[in-house]
Amino acid sequence: NSKMAKSNDKGKDKTKKAVKAVTKGIHKKKEKKVRTSVHFRRPKTLSLPRSAKYPRRSAPRVNRLDQFAIIKHPLTTESAMKKIEDNNTLVFIVDTRASKPQIKLAVKKLYDIHVANVNTLIRPDGMKKAYVRLATDYDAL
Repeated sequence: NSKMAKSNDKGKDKTKKAVKAVTKGIHKKKEKKVRTSVHFRRPKTLSLPRSAKYPRRSAPRVNRLDQFAIIKHPLTTESAMKKIEDNNTLVFIVDTRASKPQIKLAVKKLYDIHVANVNTLIRPDGMKKAYVRLATDYDAL
C-alpha cells in the first residue's frame, strides 16, 4: 500500500510542477535566431478568403442572345437557293456577335434539325451570313 502512496505522491508532485509552469511560465534561455540575410522580410501571416456580405449583382444576367436573336432571317437569293439544292446547305443572316457553335445550337432549336457544320462571313454591309450545312439524313429542300 505504501507503494501506491508513493506513486500517488509522485503524481501530485508532477501536477504541482505543471501548474507552476503554466502559471509562472518556463523561463528557458531561448536560442538566438541566426539571420542569414541583411533584409527583413515580413513573415507571411494568415490571410482569410473574402466573404461577401451580399451578392454584388441582385439578379443573374439574362442571356440576350437567344436563338431568336441569333438568327435574323434566311437568305433567299439565287446563289443561296443553289446552295440549298446542291450542297444541302441553308443560308441565314445572323447576329454579328453570334459564334459558330451558337448558330449551330440556334438552328437546331428552331428547326429541330441536326447541323453538320457552319461557315460564316461578314458581308460588306456589316451583316453576318451563315452557311449551315445539314446532316446527311436531313434535306435542306
